[in-house]
Amino acid sequence: MANDPVETYAAVDLGSNSFHMIVAEYSEGRIRIIDRIRKMVRLASGLDENDNLSDKSTQSALDCLNEFGQRIREIPQVNVRAVGTNTLRQANNNRKFLKAARKALGHPIEIIAGREEARLIYLGVAHTIYEETDNRMVIDIGGGSTEIIIGKGFEVLARESLYIGCVNMTRRFFESGKITTVNIHEAVLAVRQEIESIKAEYNKLGWRNVIGASGTIHSINDIVTNAGWSNSGITQQSLLRLKDEIIQTGNVDSLNLTGLSSKRKPVFIGGLAVLCGIFEAFKLEQLNVSDGALREGLLYDLIGREHDEDIRNNTISFLARRYNVDSEQADRVKGTATRLFDQLRDLWELDNKISLKFLEWAGEIHEIGLAVAHAQYHRHGAYLIANSDLAGFSRGEQEKLALLVRAHRRKYPLLELDNIGSDEKDKTIRLCILFRLAVLLNRSRLYVSLPNIDITTKNNKIHLAFPRQWLDSNPLTRTDLDQEAGYIKAIGYKLIYSCD
Repeated sequence: MANDPVETYAAVDLGSNSFHMIVAEYSEGRIRIIDRIRKMVRLASGLDENDNLSDKSTQSALDCLNEFGQRIREIPQVNVRAVGTNTLRQANNNRKFLKAARKALGHPIEIIAGREEARLIYLGVAHTIYEETDNRMVIDIGGGSTEIIIGKGFEVLARESLYIGCVNMTRRFFESGKITTVNIHEAVLAVRQEIESIKAEYNKLGWRNVIGASGTIHSINDIVTNAGWSNSGITQQSLLRLKDEIIQTGNVDSLNLTGLSSKRKPVFIGGLAVLCGIFEAFKLEQLNVSDGALREGLLYDLIGREHDEDIRNNTISFLARRYNVDSEQADRVKGTATRLFDQLRDLWELDNKISLKFLEWAGEIHEIGLAVAHAQYHRHGAYLIANSDLAGFSRGEQEKLALLVRAHRRKYPLLELDNIGSDEKDKTIRLCILFRLAVLLNRSRLYVSLPNIDITTKNNKIHLAFPRQWLDSNPLTRTDLDQEAGYIKAIGYKLIYSCD
């Protein structure tokens, strides 16, 4: 509509080689990019032999995030999404880094799984180069990983993240700086070995066009175009010509190619080896370049979440169908959880959008563990949620959802709750309490609606008020409430109930 307000959004990509931020305005269903910032941080180069980020690389990253934070200081937190990729997935001290990084940026940072990174990359490319009729392959060579995706339109058909990036491949095969026929051959062979596990599936799906994203691919495209070796994109012949030229140069420090920046030069050879390996493995003839990548996909995904196009809803529905969840029972639990949430939302300072979504998602899939076994099914369900590829969810979101399912019956998982950051712990515990009560009150799986149940709280005391004589008619619920009162003491709360 013409009177729709203009909303500002920002997406931040903490890549293994570069940090990117994109800021956009959204109005009347359209997105307009208003700012882009890119900093070469080389976070992956800061990983030591124990996979810990060095103080130097951490400080460099924080300096960059301070700059980003200044730019987006006035944007509401719900309109900003920042994600970390391969290096932060790998770093053993990532919790410490994320705490400092959140302070620097002014917004929380999520670590996303490799296949989720691949989905977002494809989304960014699809919004930049839309093609509905044919399958296409999308390739993104990052600092620590390479994502290869087959999709059609906006639909992802296959996606994978492989541990081959321009930084780690350079360190592995070209750390001395020397470039020879032998070490390039070894690097390309290593890439082909990584691809072998997905090659048959991708060839079966097929593709008509190949599209590349990322700084490495943009640099290669600029080089071969400026040299006159290709008039359109990166061809097989132009890539081979570039490889031969670099072998003749013989050393990373001696590279002097038009289109190759001084900042990318130290890790360029590793990225070139990755692309050569991909071309060989899939017998590619040509690759075209897209300006869309992870940050654009992140932006479109974020705006979709805020305007009722949240892919996470589809992911949860798919999971429920896959494990044959009793949808009627799930709806009963979701309905009760929502009614309890509405009464305590303000008192417990729970976010009406985010917190409620987690309660609803947990209600929809809290019984998926029954597909494994009834005994300990809450544990089975939590394991399935935590270890599945859930499109749209970050690692932290999956862990939170898994914890809600794990904690919905029996004793509270105190160790898991203690591992939650202090800024999220109280909120998560309160969601666990509400969800447990919703499950408890629907244990009978009755088709009749529950009566109006009032819930209030003060000083960690939770009071449930039932209609007169209702508990006398439902003795099992009374017994369950008595048992729950014992469980809840372990987390510092007291549960009492009455019949008015």
